[in-house]
Order: sequence, then structure tokens, then C-alpha cells
Amino acid sequence: MTQQVNSAGGAQNSTSVERKGDRELIVTRTFNAPPSTVYRAWSQPELFQRWWVPKSASGVSLVSCDMDVRTGGKYRLEFGAGGSDTMAFYGKYLEVVPNERIVWTNDEGEEGAVTTVTFEDQGGKTRLNFHEVYPSKEALEEALQGSAAALPEQLAQLDELLSSVGE
Repeated sequence: MTQQVNSAGGAQNSTSVERKGDRELIVTRTFNAPPSTVYRAWSQPELFQRWWVPKSASGVSLVSCDMDVRTGGKYRLEFGAGGSDTMAFYGKYLEVVPNERIVWTNDEGEEGAVTTVTFEDQGGKTRLNFHEVYPSKEALEEALQGSAAALPEQLAQLDELLSSVGE
């Protein structure tokens, strides 16, 4: 399955979503910003909070964002929808190479993926590769119906943020 999704700003940067085999998902997009800037948006909580929650998920907000982005560090993202109930996503960073790659676990359930994001320099632009490996075919299917379905929108929001964030 390959799906091309254009950003809200037009067809200049599009998001490609590809299922690879029974357990892998690959999402790619090119950003008009250098890898160091794109990496900052993934590794600094104050920037990450500004783009990670899809705007279409009305009423949902990231109420807590704790990120220790370094090899061996941990993260915890807590989402809420206005009530007292929240949902937490958490894990650990397996590998962090600043401006090049971040690898983390998704430990909130047995079906959590290992996610690798790479930042490839394309002459002042960045080709972002988001790669997830799920423990089972069923876990990938569930993600494609849920969290992974929002990735094109999230990356379009990141694109908007990057246009307002300098080096």
C-alpha cells in the first residue's frame, strides 16, 4: 500500500505512506529546512508540542510532554480531551544521533512498535524517513486505523511550524 498525501500548503511537499510487508510502515516527507532545524522540532518538547497533535483531533491536547532525547533517555506524552481522563504514551530512546536519527520504543502496550526517524540532508532541505516495525501484522493493522493514519496531517503541521522556526 502506498499513499501519497499532499500537504495543506500545496503539492510542493507531500507525505508518502507505505506499508512494507506484514509488520513495517514507512513514511517519508521532504521539508524546506535543514536537518538541524527538523531534528530540533522532534527533540525539543516546546517545539514538539506545537505540531504533534493533529488539528483534526478536535478537543485533544498534549497536556504533558516529557522528553529526555538522548540514548538511554525516556519520554512520556500524556493526551487529554478536556476531562480528567488522560492517555499516556511512553518509552525509551534506544539511539539518538543529533541531526541524524532518533530510535525509540513505544512501551504503553504489548503491540508497541520500534520507531526510527532519520533526517537526511538534501542540500539545505531534509528528507525525513519515519520507519516503524510492529511486533505483529495485527498491531500494524491497528496502527494504520489509528495513530499512523494521522501521520500525514502531523507532518503537514510540522512543515507549517518549520516555516516559522529559524535556525
